[in-house]
Amino acid sequence: MDIRIGHGYDVHALGEGLKLFIGGVELEHTKGCIAHSDGDVAIHALCDALLGALALGDIGKHFPDTSSEFKGIDSKILLARVMELVWERGYLLGNADITIAAQKPKMAPHLLRMREVLSSIMKVDVERVSVKATTTERLGFVGREEGIEVWASVILLKN
Repeated sequence: MDIRIGHGYDVHALGEGLKLFIGGVELEHTKGCIAHSDGDVAIHALCDALLGALALGDIGKHFPDTSSEFKGIDSKILLARVMELVWERGYLLGNADITIAAQKPKMAPHLLRMREVLSSIMKVDVERVSVKATTTERLGFVGREEGIEVWASVILLKN
């Protein structure tokens, strides 16, 4: 059996008055991620994990922030395109594990919806997608609410 493991990491600075999208869900908050796309830091880390498992580079290689095509794009579209690359190579998602580090807003009320959105795009049961969150106890740039960071790991199985 051919098994691939991928790991992704992404971070975005937060800015006042921007919309905040995490895990495919828009969250109510006074700040949002500063980015070329919609800034969904969780989906970006997940895309990097998926691409990494297949040794296809990173999200910036496939969707460069210098391209007007991707300006303001919904990151769910990027994830769908990455999944097409996964399926074209004969792989399926075994599971995904995502950890969000954010001081605010509280993620717990939104985690199930994130799992539902992500699993729908990746065409797997929601039980195959874990999304969890933590604060940094007010330490560092995350604790000062200057940014959000996310780690993602995936296992891909050859179909």
